[in-house]
Amino acid sequence: MPSTSRLRPIRYAGMPAAAAVLLLALSACAAPAAPSKSSSSTAVGDYPSAHIHGIAVEEASGKIMLATHDGLFDVTSKPAVKIGPTNDLMGFSPTKDEGVFYASGHPGEGSTLPNPVGLIRSSDGGKTWEQLSRQGESDFHAMTLTKSGIVASDGILRTSPDGKTWNTSAAEFQPAVLAGNPGSATVLATTEQGLQRSTDGGRTWQLLGSAPVVQFAAFATTADAIGIEPSGAVHYSSDGGVTWARKGNVNGEIQAITTAKAADGQLNIWAATGEGVLVSTDGGANFAPYSPS
Repeated sequence: MPSTSRLRPIRYAGMPAAAAVLLLALSACAAPAAPSKSSSSTAVGDYPSAHIHGIAVEEASGKIMLATHDGLFDVTSKPAVKIGPTNDLMGFSPTKDEGVFYASGHPGEGSTLPNPVGLIRSSDGGKTWEQLSRQGESDFHAMTLTKSGIVASDGILRTSPDGKTWNTSAAEFQPAVLAGNPGSATVLATTEQGLQRSTDGGRTWQLLGSAPVVQFAAFATTADAIGIEPSGAVHYSSDGGVTWARKGNVNGEIQAITTAKAADGQLNIWAATGEGVLVSTDGGANFAPYSPS
């Protein structure tokens, strides 16, 4: 692994050079430098300064958590609160069960986890992590859950029914983001070539030539999905990513998104940037800064 993390430019096919977007290099992340050795929750600044790799929102409590290069943070209030040990949570996927997360990446200083950490799971909201598989082998940069199991990429696209045994997919692309839903076998993968879609839990894939070239994607339900282009254009799909409709636009350097369907049927969208979290309560037509208490 390289000694320092870095970014490299990835150009989406068919896009002009001016529209090229910086994405995290799939092979260019290393363990975070000089992190805290404490594994307890500690107060930090108003907002994490490290790069954000994932976002989770607890629908019941409204708690917003960011998985970052320096660990997991609760940004629901000011100052933000660090949760658990310092690990570079490169891959991060919440589950339908509150407080249960899957992750991957690299250990921070003082961590007892191997490097890379492989697949790990927390059942207590990120305070502690259990080693499941591929310790010392895989740094999954993209990860999602489906009813068939886990789909993840460490440079090779892999699927697992139980988080312990793994199969290798025949897909040759490297996804920037994987999006799925625990109630469905459908998976979306954002790639340089365009949006890829699987209906069998990540085993086989089809390139959706008519879909927008999105950088981020997330499912609110088994059918409702959101995609965001590098330009910030927001798109909505009601059929699991087959067809898309343009909604609105989100400004800022987006680093992670999530979405959920509200009681009124509208989609809520949270988009994490380097400066704060943006929220849409109208399906992506409009966004406003999230203001923690």
